[in-house]
Amino acid sequence: MEDLKRRLRDAAAAHEPDRDGMLVRVRSGTSPHPRPDRRASGPLSWPRVTLATLAATAVLLAGGYAITATVDSGGTGREAATAPETPAPLSSADGAPAPSAPAPSAPAAPPRTQDGPVQSDGAVDPHGNPYWSQSNITLRTGAALGALTLEVRIAQTGGVASTGAWRTLPEGDFTLTTTDGDGTLTYRWTLKPGRTVPPGRHVFAVQYNHAPGPRAAAADAYAATVGTTRGQQYAVTGTFRAAAGPAG
Repeated sequence: MEDLKRRLRDAAAAHEPDRDGMLVRVRSGTSPHPRPDRRASGPLSWPRVTLATLAATAVLLAGGYAITATVDSGGTGREAATAPETPAPLSSADGAPAPSAPAPSAPAAPPRTQDGPVQSDGAVDPHGNPYWSQSNITLRTGAALGALTLEVRIAQTGGVASTGAWRTLPEGDFTLTTTDGDGTLTYRWTLKPGRTVPPGRHVFAVQYNHAPGPRAAAADAYAATVGTTRGQQYAVTGTFRAAAGPAG
């Protein structure tokens, strides 16, 4: 009996308890969720964790998102993806919104010197002088006209004043008015009711003084509207070619 007691005392003295194993067993027994067995998939090393994190970050960044770190109420760190802010509109130096570019204006309509049977031409007469000029409008029509209105505008380039007007058609067939205002000398012929213009070539001329020296006619223009005896309506417009001679 004494020998058995001695052997038990020696075994007890030589025993060293496995504290770590005991703690693991205690925790496994108290946790509501059993710990998964990682031996099937093997341990997850730090290099694998790092590569997975970088891959997830790259996907978020490529989609235009930013990574922000947050901490929940349990003290566990987590990451959340937030959408990028909408960029603010461009502004001027003083902070005001930049004005939009103005829409381009529509180009001016080019002269229309033919419409149906009606043709027109404008030119500065070469027989003028440094103080006086004449501008001619030639109308050609292939049909008889029962209505005609011709307006001629001579820009006020300095000293411009009317000295008269004439036409190859009968004077009594037209009403002529001359006005001077808003920087323009305007002549207007109107065919009287009941009168007609026969087919052919017809010339209308306006005469005016101007400041000494050659005069530029670039801003001068004419417009005619006509109606045939059959009821068709036509319109022509144009400017004046410069005189061939040295005088304005």
